[in-house]
Parts: sequence; C-alpha cells; structure tokens
Amino acid sequence: MTNDIIDLATRVGRALESKNLLLATAESCTGGGVSQAITEIPGSTGWFECGFVTYSNASKTEMLDVPAALIAQFGSVSEEVAGAMAEGAVANSNADVAVSTTGIAGPTGAVPGKPVGTVCFGWSKGDTTYTERLVFSGDRHAVREQTVAHALAGLLRLLE
Repeated sequence: MTNDIIDLATRVGRALESKNLLLATAESCTGGGVSQAITEIPGSTGWFECGFVTYSNASKTEMLDVPAALIAQFGSVSEEVAGAMAEGAVANSNADVAVSTTGIAGPTGAVPGKPVGTVCFGWSKGDTTYTERLVFSGDRHAVREQTVAHALAGLLRLLE
C-alpha cells in the first residue's frame, strides 16, 4: 500500500472522526482494498463500521439491495449500480457515509464501451449520492490501486 493511500485514509479518518460519522464500504473490483486502507489507520475502529465485498451480481442484490433490474439494464460496471451500492451500504449498516467501487480491473472483462480500467464510484451521505466513471491505465494491480486512491479522495471531497 502506497504512502499516498495511507495519507488519504488518515485524512478520511480525521474528517469522519471530527464529524462523528461512521463509514461503510461497498467494493467489487477492489476486493476490500478500500477497507484495508482504512483499517491500516490506528483508531479506525472509532469511525469504520463495515465493508461489503460484493463481487458477484447476486451479492450486490442480496447484501446491498441493488435491484437486479438495474444491473440488467446498465451492467454491474455503471454509475447507476455504483450509486445503488453506496446507498445500500448505508441502508444495510449503521454507517452514515459510504463509498463504492465497481469496475473492470483486467486483464480480461472488457465489453464494448467499457474497456479494461473502467471503474465506477459511488459516494453516499444522507440524502446525497455522487457517482463518477473513470478509465484508469495500467495492469490489474495499478487499476486497483488507483481505484482505492480515488475512492478515498472522493470521500475527502464529500466530508470536507
């Protein structure tokens, strides 16, 4: 884990702690990487509620209440599903804030309009949910690392 990611996670923790908020993660392509970064920070037990690793479409529906019809319409790698994942993480936990990641880390999995490196994010707090779609370059490890960093940076924007 890079120092940049640890620094971002530390800053996220400080922001959550100062606002007395709890965080949940809903991860697909990162496989728990955002949660791992968060729990590297001493004291994270005070502001990290839980992490959902929902790699399959069925788990997104069963654990996060993402409608199967939404996945069928837009695909699991979509801003619509990322937003629903973040909202589902808040709804299915005691968290106040959530971040989600869903994407194609590679080296396979690309589909028309969604090349390897495509990642969709969701950030949810209260009645507000933001989503974003980016395409990262590099191998599987690089895509996942960039995704974790961007997810944390988005949390900082949401909290500050």
